[in-house]
Amino acid sequence: MSATVADTGLAQKSPSVPFRVSGSVATGSILQPLNSSMIAVAIVGIAAQFGSSSGIAWVISGLYIATAVTAPMAGKLGALLGARKVYLGGLALVALGSIAGLLAPSVGWLIFSRILVGIGTATQYPNAMTMIRGYAERRGAQPRTAITTLAICSQAVVALGPTLGGLLVGAFGWQSIMWINLPIVAFSAVAVTKFAKVGFVGGISVSGRQLLHALDVAGVLLFLGLVSSTMLFLLSLTSDPVWWLIPVWALVFALFVHWERRADEPFIDVRALARNRALSATLARTLLTYTAFYCVFFGIPQWLQYSRGMSATDAGLTMLPVAVVGIGSTLFASRTYRRHGVRRTLTVGTGALLVGGLLLASVESSTAPIVVLLLVAAVLGIPNGFNNIGNQNLISSVTSVEEVGTAIGMYRTVQYIGANLSAVVLQTTAGHIIGDDGLHRTGWFIAVAGVLLLIGVLMSRNMGDRRSANASTA
Repeated sequence: MSATVADTGLAQKSPSVPFRVSGSVATGSILQPLNSSMIAVAIVGIAAQFGSSSGIAWVISGLYIATAVTAPMAGKLGALLGARKVYLGGLALVALGSIAGLLAPSVGWLIFSRILVGIGTATQYPNAMTMIRGYAERRGAQPRTAITTLAICSQAVVALGPTLGGLLVGAFGWQSIMWINLPIVAFSAVAVTKFAKVGFVGGISVSGRQLLHALDVAGVLLFLGLVSSTMLFLLSLTSDPVWWLIPVWALVFALFVHWERRADEPFIDVRALARNRALSATLARTLLTYTAFYCVFFGIPQWLQYSRGMSATDAGLTMLPVAVVGIGSTLFASRTYRRHGVRRTLTVGTGALLVGGLLLASVESSTAPIVVLLLVAAVLGIPNGFNNIGNQNLISSVTSVEEVGTAIGMYRTVQYIGANLSAVVLQTTAGHIIGDDGLHRTGWFIAVAGVLLLIGVLMSRNMGDRRSANASTA
């Protein structure tokens, strides 16, 4: 993966990717965060209909695993078959999975439908990024503003999920989180078809055999085993740890690295990943960032219901400042990145994460006034915008247009491994029922994560500060 780091000075003089392009490709990217977050307030109704069982947990984790595994492959497919074609195909899968979920006669069928939705939603973000980068390079435009639009739709919307989900489930039942996908899919398909005329970004004439070779099917399967074993082990730590998965993971990891180092067209070029230190460092930073973020995202709503006695709808509304401030901070983060670069952007994001963790550890309590809860929630919305803008622009800067889809897919994979890792952290720090003491311990974990991230950002030499640095030597 080699590219030159974007010159921020030149970027300011270039025209932006028009909103008709960035807005249309961003429409489908809201599907993944909504489907991963609305389920948090629907799971009680699902358990009431199908019965509480171990299978209920897989209604949540099945989508995460499917998304984590599919995202990098979706980016590679977009480079081979055409980004817009794969994007629209993913929308069709989301519609199919949503209809299947509405008609689900059992929890097993519902899990299958969620996996289909996860596979479908995994295609939007990587291929949206590929289309934006392709348009920008073809027209001599800068992609920064378009990436901001994409970040708002795909990341800030995560925090809006509990609020929207609470309102939908309260009014129409848990099935509403499935049928709400259908109008979004239809609107996105029309918008992308009509307005995202970016040319044929990606896509080559290949036979079925050539496609399988180019996709590196063996590498994909080993990657599937690697991610699945990782996430299954992390999930098992919350109840009954499956220790034998550790040697399985080590074996699959060794086989994956061995195969990818020797493949003619590797699914993930591990050699290039090792050389591109800026990309590797960004992925590592993303893992810790999202582990802390999902501790907030999953932990606070549970605490509000268990310790404050709130309903799902009230808890969702209390989390609304996280979403509102997250959207606003994303816009401010874009301006910060344009004027001061990625280091300053990530410094603000990681510093706010540290402050938010300290507030959770010292201020939040079951007797605190509601205004305090809302203010803390507002502070916790700041890191989401700044960290997303910084990390995603950095990935875009250090990868080529052919590679950015796969790189962003890896970014998403790391994000959802962090989501599962947060479940382990919450179980360790707070237990099944989150009380004040447990929330405070979780806050201290988030604060420590913020300190480590802040030190890493300030000391890193891989921030793309030099305007003409080569990513392969960064």
